[in-house]
Amino acid sequence: MGTDTVRTDAADEAAGRRREQRGWYFYDWACSVYSTSVLTVFLGPYLTAIAESAADTEGYVHPLGIPVRAGSFFAYSVSLSVILAVLVMPLAGAAADRTGRKKPLLAAAAYVGAAATAGMFFLDGDRYLLGGLLLVIANAAQSVAMMLYNSYLPQIAPPEERDAVSSRGWAFGYAAGALVLVLNLVLFTAHDTFGVSESMAVRICLASAGLWWGAFTLVPLRRLRDRRAPETRATVPGLRQLVATVRDMRRHPLTLGFLLAYLVYNDGIQTVISQASVYGSEELGLGQSTLIGAVLLVQILAVAGALGMGRLARRYGAKRTILGSLVAWTLTLAAGYFLPAGAPVWFFVLASGIGLVLGGSQALSRSLFSHLVPPGKEAEYFSAYEMSDRGMSWLGPLLFGLTYQLTGSYRDAIISLVAFFVLGFALLARVPVRQAITEAGNPAPERI
Repeated sequence: MGTDTVRTDAADEAAGRRREQRGWYFYDWACSVYSTSVLTVFLGPYLTAIAESAADTEGYVHPLGIPVRAGSFFAYSVSLSVILAVLVMPLAGAAADRTGRKKPLLAAAAYVGAAATAGMFFLDGDRYLLGGLLLVIANAAQSVAMMLYNSYLPQIAPPEERDAVSSRGWAFGYAAGALVLVLNLVLFTAHDTFGVSESMAVRICLASAGLWWGAFTLVPLRRLRDRRAPETRATVPGLRQLVATVRDMRRHPLTLGFLLAYLVYNDGIQTVISQASVYGSEELGLGQSTLIGAVLLVQILAVAGALGMGRLARRYGAKRTILGSLVAWTLTLAAGYFLPAGAPVWFFVLASGIGLVLGGSQALSRSLFSHLVPPGKEAEYFSAYEMSDRGMSWLGPLLFGLTYQLTGSYRDAIISLVAFFVLGFALLARVPVRQAITEAGNPAPERI
């Protein structure tokens, strides 16, 4: 009877864990539409056009009296949003760790971001300042929510399940992005049929992403569970806790080495995601329908890429697979520099390359880091991981914006991002991952 009880308890625990995992996937399903439809496709070209309509005769707008080239306004707004997120994330992370109540904080961040995104419906005329403000709020809120979302991973998945759970989360997000982009494409290309202008169609697409985000966030909020915080947890302000975490991580320099490499190459990935549509519209002269179709292709291939690179990692190891993806990113950007204007076929070829490596690069990085975390410090270290994710991702948009401001060429701006992938490759190649896992106190998988 005792054995049967143990088996029943284990089965109940596994069923509860799977239920939480499915709920966890749905937050990616909810918020990835913002990343895809808003940040990657519509807002960059649309906000740039609004800024250009408000610009002076020399092509500059003047937020708070600061001269900014209209073509750089979107990139600078993204940078500002990341700086704000970096200031807020350690406070939110500390509050979640102290109280063990992640779910209310996740709800607050998600619904602030969703509301700001829904508010983008009111962007018209020359309201570039309103657009920049809503972008800063929505993007910072998404970063904070993603930090809390990622910190659930060690709690809902044991080590042997973590690679698969991480990859499925990314796949769910890309699948949602593809589905909503199909609907966006129908509305945008046939806006006359629906009796709305092109501008109104874009505003509907932006606002609907916020409504989608808010609606599907209800699923993880119902299924994820809060855990009781340890009684001995120090109640220190967020910034002090971050300093304490980094100080503790100094005892694991190889883990820090991986974080530095990830921080660099992920900045390049995030910047390509946020600036690709601006490059396509402003430099290559491609229409919005072409850009939507290309991003849709990326989303579809990213689902297969995330799962496929997971299989490659099982055969060749996560580190080698990530290094290979960084080579592919470098070649893709180099090819993008030479793309002829007005050639959508080649832009689709480029999008295919991005899609095949995008999801896998991110999912495997998250999984690989989970092996480098000392036992018992999962939430604390994943908070630092997300800080690394967002902490330097303002440099890529800043470099992109500055390069365009100095040269007036989006081709020069896009090729400048190669530096992040080359440096990230060099830093990651120097990390002895198996030794790092052992020094963290974890068993090393056969392939890593």
